[in-house]
This record gives sequence, C-alpha cells and structure tokens, in this order.
Amino acid sequence: MPSESAVAAREPILLADHIALDLLNTQAMVDGALFDFWQTDTDVVSWLIRTGILGTQPDCMPISGVLLATARELRSIARELITARKAGKAGDAGKLNTFLREAASYPQLIWQSEGAPLIIRAYTAQSAMQLLAPLAEAVAQLLVEGDFNLVRSCEHPNCVLWFYDRTKAHKRRWCSMARCGNRAKVAEFRKRQQA
Repeated sequence: MPSESAVAAREPILLADHIALDLLNTQAMVDGALFDFWQTDTDVVSWLIRTGILGTQPDCMPISGVLLATARELRSIARELITARKAGKAGDAGKLNTFLREAASYPQLIWQSEGAPLIIRAYTAQSAMQLLAPLAEAVAQLLVEGDFNLVRSCEHPNCVLWFYDRTKAHKRRWCSMARCGNRAKVAEFRKRQQA
C-alpha cells in the first residue's frame, strides 16, 4: 500500500462539495507538513480540467510559471476571504475583484440532441487571470450565496481541509471518514482502552 505522501504527491482529493473550498484543499497536511499539490503550471491545468473548470487543455498557455504563481495568489486570496467570512468579519474584496475584472465570458446556447437547450457561460482565456476567472467567480459566489454555517474545516487537529456540509442532518465533522474520521475514531478507541 502506498504511503500517504506517495498518494498525496499525485493530486488533491476533491471532497469539499464546493469548488472554492476544493481550491483551498490544494494544500493539505501530508506526513505532518503542509504540502502544496500545485508545483507546476501543468499541475494547475490538470486540476482545472479535473474539476471541470476547463474542458480541455487551454489553447493559449501563459508564460511558464505565471499560471502557477497566479493560481497560488488566487488560492491565498480565497483563503483569506473565506476565513474572514467564516469568522463573521468583512474581508478586503479588492484583490478578488481584480481577478473578476479580468473575466472575459459570454453566454453560449447548447442544444443537445435530447432534451431542452441550456445556456452555459463560455470563457476566453488569453492570460492566467482569465484562465482562472471561473474559479474566482466560484469563490465570489460562495462568499455571497453560501451558508457559512455549513462551510467547515475538518475537526481532526492535523487536518487543514475545508468542506461544505451538504449532508441531510448537517452533522459532517470530517473532511472524509476514510481520511480523518477513522483516524479520530481509532485514536478515541485507543484512549478509552488505555483508561
């Protein structure tokens, strides 16, 4: 079985139930240290494709390293704003608004062979900020429309992952039962056994 660090080195787990929180989760604790899943522009593009932000490899890639730096900047801005909103404080929206101003998009009618037509938003991506604009919009949408009673960070003391609790009873405590829930239960069991 591969070690946690070997698994983590591949790609971040999508478990937050909101893309803006999955953005924060591109950094996670691995073997007791904060690990950044984004090491290259390719890592960022792969994550954007995997999450559905991008449908395919972008036609125009920013200069090497620019996408990585810009994505990390957006993640930092998102973390600051989401943390402030969770704490009931006002955040400085200026930096996020810079990303939102760069968004170049237009509505696109899609009519599949079966069913009713629908409108999607298509994005022009000629720069790193434009490539990340849909993600910036998702962050803004969470900040405005999200129920922050349901935006939570994992209760495990060694975990930094966030999630949106969409469970029926809204009692989710862990990023995932497999990762942190089971660890906490095993630790609690051992504690009881020692007592």
